[in-house]
Amino acid sequence: MTFYVDKKPIPGYMMYVNGGLAGMMATCIVQPLDLVKTRMQLSATTGEYKSSLDCLAKVFKNEGILALYNGLSAGLMRQATYTTARMGFYQMENQYYRKQYNAPPTVLASMGMGILAGAFGAVFGNPAEVALIRMMSDNRLPPEERRNYKNVGDAFARIVKDEGVLALWRGCMPTVGRAMVVNMVQLASYSQLKTLFSEYFSGLPLHISAAMLSGLLTTMASMPLDMAKTRIQQQKTGEYKGTFDVLMKVSKSEGIFALWKGFTPYLCRIGPHTVFSFIFLEQLTKAYKRFVLGDDSESTI
Repeated sequence: MTFYVDKKPIPGYMMYVNGGLAGMMATCIVQPLDLVKTRMQLSATTGEYKSSLDCLAKVFKNEGILALYNGLSAGLMRQATYTTARMGFYQMENQYYRKQYNAPPTVLASMGMGILAGAFGAVFGNPAEVALIRMMSDNRLPPEERRNYKNVGDAFARIVKDEGVLALWRGCMPTVGRAMVVNMVQLASYSQLKTLFSEYFSGLPLHISAAMLSGLLTTMASMPLDMAKTRIQQQKTGEYKGTFDVLMKVSKSEGIFALWKGFTPYLCRIGPHTVFSFIFLEQLTKAYKRFVLGDDSESTI
């Protein structure tokens, strides 16, 4: 008897499609919060913004409401690459584990699968990550230093032309490191919390409660690495040699708590994005199983 295995497994390619779609749908909702988080991290040394609300107000006043969606095309491209890869890969790992052991993954197994999924997705998503960071931070640069990318395609073309193709993978190591931590915590905690909470909730309340707590844990664990990644990808002068160099210099010159600069917008971005991503993924998976496979059983994400 294979109680933990889906009656009709979802094809591998649909796991990738549903994962990418879920991430893109969530990004359309939280993009302004992502922009605020990035601006806060980049302005840590200048004190340009007093708080997340101050940043939001100044961007709205000085640049207009559409500026809150600067980099949306790059954000969607990031989800189409990074999230498609990590979510699809994780679901396939999860399905394989359940088929092999006829049981849900253990905590350590979930963490290991999350690490692999994060690294796999980050390598594919790094070019879009570079374009996203630059497009969201462009308006805060002096006019003569702005890159003025028209869209993510223009960003890719100009980065390759002006800096070489390897520039698309600038900051790849901290991006991979961050992604491994994020997915180890986010995907593993969601799977484990969902299993734990299933005794008390079901359906949408179960997905929301597991995703909210997962988002909080992910924010606390990944914030320093995200800050390091952002600074490395934005730099022009080679000020930082790598992730640990950023962490050491920031801790020394700005204080240890500067590693969590922009925590509120980051939490507001990661939390809702985690919730929306998993909810959309659960619903897309459920719809595919019901209308294509004729299976009404609960998903095994």
